[in-house]
Amino acid sequence: MLKKRVISFLLMVAVFVMIPIHAEAISDEEVKAPSAILIEANSGEVLYEKNADEKRPAASITKVMTLLLVMEAIDRGEISLSDTVTASAHAASMGGSDIWLKEGETMTVDDMLKATVIMSANDAAVALAEKVAGTEDDFVQRMNQRAAELGMENTTFLNCNGLDEDGHLTTARDVAVMSAELMRHPKIFDYTQTWIDYVRDGKTQLVNTNKLLKTYEGITGLKTGTTGKAGSCISATAQRNGLSLIAVILGSENTADRFSSATTLLDYGFANWTMVDPQLPEIPEIPVSNAMTASISAYMEPPGQILIPKGREGDLKSEVRIQETLDAPIAEGDPVGKVVYTLDEKTVCEVEIRASQSAERMTFSSVFEMLLRSLLSVS
Repeated sequence: MLKKRVISFLLMVAVFVMIPIHAEAISDEEVKAPSAILIEANSGEVLYEKNADEKRPAASITKVMTLLLVMEAIDRGEISLSDTVTASAHAASMGGSDIWLKEGETMTVDDMLKATVIMSANDAAVALAEKVAGTEDDFVQRMNQRAAELGMENTTFLNCNGLDEDGHLTTARDVAVMSAELMRHPKIFDYTQTWIDYVRDGKTQLVNTNKLLKTYEGITGLKTGTTGKAGSCISATAQRNGLSLIAVILGSENTADRFSSATTLLDYGFANWTMVDPQLPEIPEIPVSNAMTASISAYMEPPGQILIPKGREGDLKSEVRIQETLDAPIAEGDPVGKVVYTLDEKTVCEVEIRASQSAERMTFSSVFEMLLRSLLSVS
């Protein structure tokens, strides 16, 4: 066993850790918002930030968490897209952007999702919350619990749709975190990438509030929001050539600034960063002391793609770090070392090396049994 193990931040399949690389940021003046952040969606790597931990209202960006909880409920089989949702008096009482639900009106979960995502309907969001948790208050408790689980330390939800309410606050960084988590549910893109759809048997048209769907190459979503207190906000997601980005803009003065700032951040990310598939180094046999076998083989899982600055693909280096000799006992799958990928001598990724086989500790009885088998085979 290694005496010292690398503590890894588990991401996705829990085999590698991404460590931030810092590049020269774009000018804050180019981002027309008091708070913003740009991250790579899979690793969470921050590529740009501006007052990213400043607590602010975020309007309908709140619905990212609402949608996350709904998608998770669907995945657990608690609800399905074909289930019927009945609008309560509370849901029908919402103001702002809505689809004018009437108390007792019914729609499928699928149609309520369309309305919540595409048209940012506040009433549909509440109806979904009640479908999942019984009441909006109980659902909001779940929202805050899930936020805590995701490490969203500066977020407090007081409602499920983002209508202005004192104390209902989040940050650009926290919005990016929950956006990345929602993106782990591919079904959400069926809604976020839809420009126009219909509910009520075609009687009600839904037009997406995210105008970047019409203007930005690779845009995939995710959610817009506007209120008097929050200003114009967006969590914009886009993907090109395997690079997935999230640009969060909070508090822009108008929708034009919101979209232009998101575009600026996404353009910066795609122009300066890329994902590469690193080569896998050869893992040698590792000697084992006090064991029934002289050495064991080991392996590493492919680390997946690594985020690096464009043009630096050939500069990525790898180093196999294992002890000269391991001490038995060793179980199959035990970590026995690591592969470290570096760029300019800075670590960008670490991957655990694991034992391919077990190595039993040598004991008197095990040695005696081995000698006996050897004698019997000779005779």
